[in-house]
Amino acid sequence: MSDREVLLDVRNLKKYFGLGHGKTLHAVDDISFTIEAGTTLGLVGESGCGKTTVGRTLVNLYNSDGGSIFFHGKDITNYSQRQIRKEKLACKMQMIFQDPYASLNPYFTVGEIISEGLDIHSIGANRAERQQMVYDLLDCVGLHREHANRFPHEFSGGQRQRVGIARALALNPEFIVCDEATSALDVSVQAQIINMLIDIQEQRNLTYLVVAHDLSVVRYISDRVAVMYSGKIVEIGDVDEVYDHPAHPYTVGLLDAVPVADPDYEKSRESKGMQGEVSSPVNPGPGCRFAARCPYATDECKNSTPQMKPLGGDHYAACHHLG
Repeated sequence: MSDREVLLDVRNLKKYFGLGHGKTLHAVDDISFTIEAGTTLGLVGESGCGKTTVGRTLVNLYNSDGGSIFFHGKDITNYSQRQIRKEKLACKMQMIFQDPYASLNPYFTVGEIISEGLDIHSIGANRAERQQMVYDLLDCVGLHREHANRFPHEFSGGQRQRVGIARALALNPEFIVCDEATSALDVSVQAQIINMLIDIQEQRNLTYLVVAHDLSVVRYISDRVAVMYSGKIVEIGDVDEVYDHPAHPYTVGLLDAVPVADPDYEKSRESKGMQGEVSSPVNPGPGCRFAARCPYATDECKNSTPQMKPLGGDHYAACHHLG
């Protein structure tokens, strides 16, 4: 770790959902990580592994069922709405949602969408000042001031996501969860949005949690990466270290599944792809969640949950048989 301040410290976080009939979905099951101020942590894994639930729990859209969330060293776990307003937590922590079509109110103009938070938190001396803030935010995300009077259905997917980003920036937050912010966009538009997020981070000294399943996007934008599987973090560390020297069998399989733009190499390489189905996070038993798909699994893996082990530097993995 560097000398930067730890902005977010997550300890043994849990989030469960009751399904009825005695069944409980362990969406996030005892995970821990830190994010330093001004840096980006990428959170990767298969669909349904709990990535989005982590992000929503951090920004108090969900209440946690265990563990702690520290922001600037203060425990903000399960803050009430009164505490959120008192601490102005919504101004400090924001979220960019995955779907630019569903996350914007179709009955509001773009100007109203962006200024809603400004109005609620009484930011700006008057209406004219708030209007100028909206224009500045539109300019920041590559849109024009005349766009303020248009409705979301008049925009492309990439433009709508820019509106969503402007809305998240309106309250001048310190921390933003980017939940699959580019997955619904064309590849060329993805690159524009990603580069814009990097530029905005540098300009405003923002801290990001980037939730994604596109491993190339995560490597490009992140300083550190956490690999998640079935509600658990199985590996975490510096992004280049994890990508170049993956330690957990799941991380190895995940990286091996990334296609290479070379047909001859693709035909010749030996795949380490994973077999079988993802283990169910509903009423999980003891042991490693990946054991049923792991070629190295032993009885110990099936009966005992592995703990995070240091691999040198900032690199950790949870596996009984590392190496």
